[in-house]
Amino acid sequence: MGMTDVHLTDDPVLQEDLERAAGSDRIDWDKLRGKSILITGATGLIGSQAAQVAVLAGFRRQLNLKVLALVRNPQKAQKVLGPCMKYGLELVTGNILEPVETELPVDYILHGAGVTTSKDFVDHPVGTILTTLKGTENMLELARKKQVKGMVYLSSMEAYGVVDPEHYIVRETDYGYIDPLKVRSSYSESKRMAEGLCGAYAHEFGVPVRTVRLAQTFGAGIPETENRVFAQFARSIITGTDIVLHTDGSKAHCYCYTSDAVLGLLTALLEGAPGEAYNISNEETFSTIRGMAEMLIRKYPESGSKLVFDIPADADKFGYAPTSRMLINADKIRALGWKPETNLEEMFERLIGSMKRWKEFCQAGMRAD
Repeated sequence: MGMTDVHLTDDPVLQEDLERAAGSDRIDWDKLRGKSILITGATGLIGSQAAQVAVLAGFRRQLNLKVLALVRNPQKAQKVLGPCMKYGLELVTGNILEPVETELPVDYILHGAGVTTSKDFVDHPVGTILTTLKGTENMLELARKKQVKGMVYLSSMEAYGVVDPEHYIVRETDYGYIDPLKVRSSYSESKRMAEGLCGAYAHEFGVPVRTVRLAQTFGAGIPETENRVFAQFARSIITGTDIVLHTDGSKAHCYCYTSDAVLGLLTALLEGAPGEAYNISNEETFSTIRGMAEMLIRKYPESGSKLVFDIPADADKFGYAPTSRMLINADKIRALGWKPETNLEEMFERLIGSMKRWKEFCQAGMRAD
């Protein structure tokens, strides 16, 4: 039997991604043999794919691995993760804002739950901060009580703030400026504080928690409601409409493909040092927003898409991240055996292919809810 006999999704591009990650020989899967891993944020893009990869690898490699997904809404989770439940995934209903209680053993924790929508950072800054801090505290407490073997906290490159444009290559010990009184800072400042909490728990209670700082991550399987810039660009190419920028497009960052990021999380979880932070980023994807849009227009001339600027006078209310130039260096986690395999063009090829196939699938009336 081949890995393709286990179908966890109707999206063929995503299925390929899951199989590639689950088949990776860069992960010491034996460390998960007979263990259990609890994943929060398991209906989100990264959390769901981490759960799917763990389930697939556990089943194919006969690891006897128990995958637990902490979810608020079991019905939503059933739609996203339903096929995984045939292969050992179990839902744990709960809210990270409350102490997490489970009688089940927990050996590893991957904590990815949190507010991720830019507009929410400015519309609901209090909720953004408290979800990050209280949620992380509750998961650290669970890790302490269960005496876990490892925990990963998913932070963000935004924890670095705005760095000096002349020193834009950023390693784990480099930090820029965050204005804590600016409402958009509710996200970046709370991420930074949650990292501090992880460091404190590692030091005071010996919790083996590692922080990972993700570059912006995308790929096959993004939610249909996703509205971040990469999704907007991909939809414009698919529909043949113009790519509209609401900033000057000069912000320059790195990106990472979702399945590459999942393997990075597992690497940090199993090989990383407690109390340490690790960047997960593909440095070769470094690009301005404008450059990314122009690359897509060149690559897909049949779309007829053009680049249009429509910069609102009150741009702050949309929660756009500050304009910055930041190349996230991933040497530290590469030293543990991880490396990204998907460049920016292929990231978009796979994203667009996934979005097209999903749209066709829905239009055919075959979507299984």
